[in-house]
Amino acid sequence: MHDATHTRRALRIVGTTLLTALAVLIANAAPTQTALARLPGSRFVALSFGGVGLLARLGAALVVTVLVVHALRDPSARRPHETVAATLRALGAVALALAALGYFDVPYRLPRTTLVGAVAVLAVLLPAWFVALDRGRNRAEGTLVVGADPRQISAALEATARPVVGYASAVSWPSGPAADGQVDTDGGDDSVATTLAEHERLGGLSRLDDLLANADVDTVVPALPHADRAEFFGILDVCRRHGVDVSVPDEHGGVLLAEEEGDADRRGGFDRIDLEPWGVGARVGKRAFDVCFAALVLCATLPVFALAALAITIEDDGSVFYAQERTTLFGDTFDVYKFRTMRPESESATPGAGDDRVTRVGRLLRRTHVDELPQFWAVLRGRMSVVGPRAAWTAEEELLLAETGAWRKRWFVKPGLTGLAQLHEVSSETPAEKVRYDVEYIRRRSLALDASIVARQLWRVATEVGSLVRGV
Repeated sequence: MHDATHTRRALRIVGTTLLTALAVLIANAAPTQTALARLPGSRFVALSFGGVGLLARLGAALVVTVLVVHALRDPSARRPHETVAATLRALGAVALALAALGYFDVPYRLPRTTLVGAVAVLAVLLPAWFVALDRGRNRAEGTLVVGADPRQISAALEATARPVVGYASAVSWPSGPAADGQVDTDGGDDSVATTLAEHERLGGLSRLDDLLANADVDTVVPALPHADRAEFFGILDVCRRHGVDVSVPDEHGGVLLAEEEGDADRRGGFDRIDLEPWGVGARVGKRAFDVCFAALVLCATLPVFALAALAITIEDDGSVFYAQERTTLFGDTFDVYKFRTMRPESESATPGAGDDRVTRVGRLLRRTHVDELPQFWAVLRGRMSVVGPRAAWTAEEELLLAETGAWRKRWFVKPGLTGLAQLHEVSSETPAEKVRYDVEYIRRRSLALDASIVARQLWRVATEVGSLVRGV
């Protein structure tokens, strides 16, 4: 495992070095310099170097690029779009560092024209190289069992029919021939100790990220008693980032998003969980739609923002916005902001409660849906989507989870401002029905469906606002 890690690290460094040298040479070439200098409105000056001057500048660029890229970029395996984003962020730091050398007039600094050209070339070549390295990693078939209780880990190890590379646990138990009878199983079952002794403990749960980055693991089995928000879904999130499959015991399959509802991938009595219900193309298209739509709405409604803020302040001199902690992907939480529609400090986490505390301005904001506008900022930040399962308050979710464990199925995609449940006027007061619509949306996912839902929601809002205006 360590040899493979060192090899990948060496390939990253060698590749970065060679690609940086190539980028500088391309940018330093006379045709490139001339082309950049002739760009419309360009302030670049064509300036090529040769001999010792070129070698010195090339050496400085190599040192800065290799050091900065490999200091900032997480070497763990990532999904392609995350690899590209992380590499471009590191490359941005490289550009700033090299520009700083020019600002301080350091000898053998890269001229501005060469710097811009080299960074542009690297922005294409470097992410492609790292993606190719990640894609070129062939994971051998291997299952890693993750848990905290020896009996559950032992049961999972015995149940899986696939090759097992070992297990990860928060506690280290005795292993080897002398382990029989030394593991506290609360039942004195020596078979548990024997099973654990037959497999290698690779580390604790805190090392799961490193284990998946370096070990030959293609499937993880979480042998945990509960599908809780913190530990269980934290494991799922790590597996998703590393592109590793997850199979869960039967008792958890019904409350999670299996690959095919009712016809899950059965592997030795386990359900395979669909960590990425949408493909890369669908995610990119959805994100582009979210950014464009949210930016357009925020720009178009700036006057409405000002009027709403003024009305709220005049009514009771309280805060304009209020924040709620809501749940997003894999049980993570974030703060969503809305225009305050209730009296200060009177928001309730109980579904349907609190209507008697709504202010006069707040009632108008709700009827016109203006109170929702600040949430488009969360869409721009990538914490929410325009269309998806409606984000519930974290306090409210504890109540909903007590009614239906299937509520967790909604955590496999970003929450949205609107969705199928909203169009069918289904709220969290009927959680089972709401989950059914939310899962249906996840299964039917498409940009066409998003556009249809947005169009119908806009028409509904326009109709409600029109009725309100006519009734005044």
